[in-house]
Amino acid sequence: MSDSVVVGLDVGGTATRAAALNLDGVRLGTGQAGGGNPTSHGAERAAAELLAALRAALTDVDPARVRAGVIGLAGAGRLLTDPQGQAAFDRAWADAGLRCPYTVHGDALVAYASGTSAPNGTVLIAGTGAIAAQVRDLHLDRTADGHGWLLGDAGSGFWLGREAVRLLLSDLDRADPPGELGRRVLAELTGSPEVAARPRATAEAVVQAVTRRPPLELARLAPLVVAAAREAEPAALALIREAATLLAESVSRIRPVGAAEPVVLGGGLLTGHTPLADAVRAELARRWPDAPLHTAGDGAAAAAWLAARDLPEVADPAGLHALLVPPTA
Repeated sequence: MSDSVVVGLDVGGTATRAAALNLDGVRLGTGQAGGGNPTSHGAERAAAELLAALRAALTDVDPARVRAGVIGLAGAGRLLTDPQGQAAFDRAWADAGLRCPYTVHGDALVAYASGTSAPNGTVLIAGTGAIAAQVRDLHLDRTADGHGWLLGDAGSGFWLGREAVRLLLSDLDRADPPGELGRRVLAELTGSPEVAARPRATAEAVVQAVTRRPPLELARLAPLVVAAAREAEPAALALIREAATLLAESVSRIRPVGAAEPVVLGGGLLTGHTPLADAVRAELARRWPDAPLHTAGDGAAAAAWLAARDLPEVADPAGLHALLVPPTA
């Protein structure tokens, strides 16, 4: 089987990662390029990054050996309904020398597959935004939240940053000295942790600093909340607990009570041993005590597995998953 090669791509707003693997699990090449999301960067630029990542991954691989490919992409539905975007991606695929078909899946499905081979389960992703999705037969079924910073993304990095600023403004309105988290947020936004003699002037400076920037930049304050929570700062811990509850509530909208199918946690806030990841794990374990909890891993390898599992020579997709997708700690 090792003569057959599959290609997977994990395409995000800031980076595009590609992997070429054979069906014995040998990684033949990897590639990385800039953000390849056409919604964020436009179809032509996104396709150029896709091509750069593919060419790097196929440096030592004959493209004729590639049997199938999968592209994991946030906003996959928008690409599939955009003829110009599809044409740009088709050209990039062909320019890489590939003649096999490829499939586009949402990044939530790829994140799920990077954590488990189980055909049914749930994925919860929290980074800048947040979304929960139910997976059925390795296809996205129902989703909850993921509505963007203005209308949703409860418990996300944006949410943490915005709530940290709101707490700071509440302290300033009451003329109370900010706590440690508030002082860190104040320093990040204004360059100084000190409150002016007139707290209202400091509050106005905070508001101006926030409104001068794109709204999503509030997510850059999330690491301050996470770092303060590691140090047991009370306000940060309270925000982490509330975020964990909100994320679990998003899952509860689509996941039945008592379900024992796995849950995969993905996104920068839920991978690794972060305070939010620990709090979310505890909350999910309380609500679904029989469900295995997994952490999302290598998205490009997971996309390659999704491409491979329907090939006629693959008799054991779960066994192939163990070969192709590195386990997460």
